[in-house]
Amino acid sequence: MDILTTQEFFGWPLLEWAKLIGLWVLFTALGLGIRRVFFGRFTALAARTTNRVDDVVAELLGGARTWFLAVLALYLATRYHTQDAPALAWLLRLVFLGLLVQLGLWGNDIIRLAATWYAEARNEEPAQVTAVKAIGLVGKLVLWSVLFLVALDNFGIDITALIAGLGIGGIAIALAVQNVLQDLLAYISIVVDQPFVYGDFLVLDDLSGTVEHIGIKTTRLRSLSGEQIIISNNDLLSTRVRNFKRMYERRVVFSVGVTYGTPHETLQAIPGMLQAAVESCADVRFDRSHLKEFGNFSINFETVYYVLVSDYAVYMERQQEINLAIHRKFQAEGIEFAFPTQTLHVESLPAGSTP
Repeated sequence: MDILTTQEFFGWPLLEWAKLIGLWVLFTALGLGIRRVFFGRFTALAARTTNRVDDVVAELLGGARTWFLAVLALYLATRYHTQDAPALAWLLRLVFLGLLVQLGLWGNDIIRLAATWYAEARNEEPAQVTAVKAIGLVGKLVLWSVLFLVALDNFGIDITALIAGLGIGGIAIALAVQNVLQDLLAYISIVVDQPFVYGDFLVLDDLSGTVEHIGIKTTRLRSLSGEQIIISNNDLLSTRVRNFKRMYERRVVFSVGVTYGTPHETLQAIPGMLQAAVESCADVRFDRSHLKEFGNFSINFETVYYVLVSDYAVYMERQQEINLAIHRKFQAEGIEFAFPTQTLHVESLPAGSTP
């Protein structure tokens, strides 16, 4: 028993350490029990109301980590010790550090809930969702940066000199992470300028897909064949992007070739036939149809029309309807479609001649 009172560890006798650990275990158990009973009842009560304030409180209570309760229990246990020792100061610093981390986690939850509610209020409009996520990310970075500086100050580090030193060190860091910073700046440009948002269909050179995620460094597309395409934000803004989601109508140009044996009167009537074929379909607007040129093996007509919706599947359906209508009309009128042919004329040689 004497060893417990005489033997010291970090300025405290072993007996004091035993008391501290015992109180810590007791307070931790009490905290876990209280949270289990109170949190369950409060969550059930919040679910029966339409007020969102109690939902926030329930979310924050659920976000209180078990280790945080243990840290609070450690703080309460140290309050029973009036004897000063180096260990007490370090234990209180540990408690304060745990409090800062938990505050950061609660801040993350509050920012996430605010972003979710804002998106719901805006009916999850893609442009608004993109902006809200960016603002939430900046808010989290600012929050954790402030908490980090407070933690350093609590451990006796001069943050004023540290911030001043970052002026020179920041240049070296910026050079080392130049590509990352370029992608970050490109991300900010995407969020502010919004050349595309979630759900837009993009075409980039030989790549195409629907925007699934816009991150700090990369943007992810889902291609038509199913695979995910990952592109850095800087590369994405450095190339020409075609955004088909913002195409309100589609201009379509197609050609039809008929044989050179087609009568002149029929050639005059063909533009009207093509116009009638286009106008027989829904969701289209006829523009023009003309005899364009005399080709190598056909007389070519060019027709232009607009599909009034951007859906690619609708465009293909209307083009098919128009093609079938043209084929049906030409077949009824006896008009022949041209295809690559060659005609060889053979003349007989004069009598007595040799080839």
